[in-house]
Amino acid sequence: MPGANARAMDKARTLPADVIIFDLEDAVAPAAKVAAREQAAAAARAGGYGSRELAIRINALATPWGKDDVAAAGRAGVDAVVVPKVESASDALDVERALAAAGVPEALAIWCMIETPRGVLAAAAIAAASPRVGALVVGTSDLTKDLRARHTRDRAPLVPSLALCVLAARASGAAVLDGVHLDLDDEEGFETACRQAAAMGFDGKTLIHPKQIAGANDAFAPSDDDVTWARRVVAAHAAAEAEGRGIVLLDGRLVENLHVEDARRVIALADAIGARG
Repeated sequence: MPGANARAMDKARTLPADVIIFDLEDAVAPAAKVAAREQAAAAARAGGYGSRELAIRINALATPWGKDDVAAAGRAGVDAVVVPKVESASDALDVERALAAAGVPEALAIWCMIETPRGVLAAAAIAAASPRVGALVVGTSDLTKDLRARHTRDRAPLVPSLALCVLAARASGAAVLDGVHLDLDDEEGFETACRQAAAMGFDGKTLIHPKQIAGANDAFAPSDDDVTWARRVVAAHAAAEAEGRGIVLLDGRLVENLHVEDARRVIALADAIGARG
């Protein structure tokens, strides 16, 4: 949501999204940066967003607005700052130092946008740079431009970069979010991108319009069949353990500890979605 758009930030309180990002960077003209910062911080302090996480995408620290954005985000009590074009671990640490200098609580996370070839190649180091790094957010539009790649329905030119970001995030325990789909009229392409990202292991997708929320939620949420199977896996494994059996077969399929761990993750995700109503 553009930080300069008070109406949009107000509407965000009713949207079925997991995270609301108030944008102070690309969506805000230079002349409106200061006013947008104050408006976004005021909206965050006012609350009313329920269980949604709140984040503020700041301007880069090297810009005239970056350090003040960091301080304002900390005072606003948001969950994370989203940092554009992070290309190295030192970039993430610079933000960490700026947060510390502004007296921002350590609970506030840094979400690093990976938008350039340098960022992709350094993704593992970025994700591991600090305990504050809570997520990698792939900026697919800028990345496609810098790669001189073409926009294709299957996103084949981006797959190596997307996979590297997932690997980096998983190795460090961070979340990882796919980039935006800019064509709001291309519903089929959007659905394809969501399904692809979910299959690759992304935790979610960043969105530019409320009309995209339902499709993303559907793609990244476990299906009823997934949840039913997960509950059966956990139950079958528990029954086998109670009987002292080390091998479990469920519908002819071998069930091991790794399957039980994944099944519990699916159940936890489904329960969290259910709790939000």
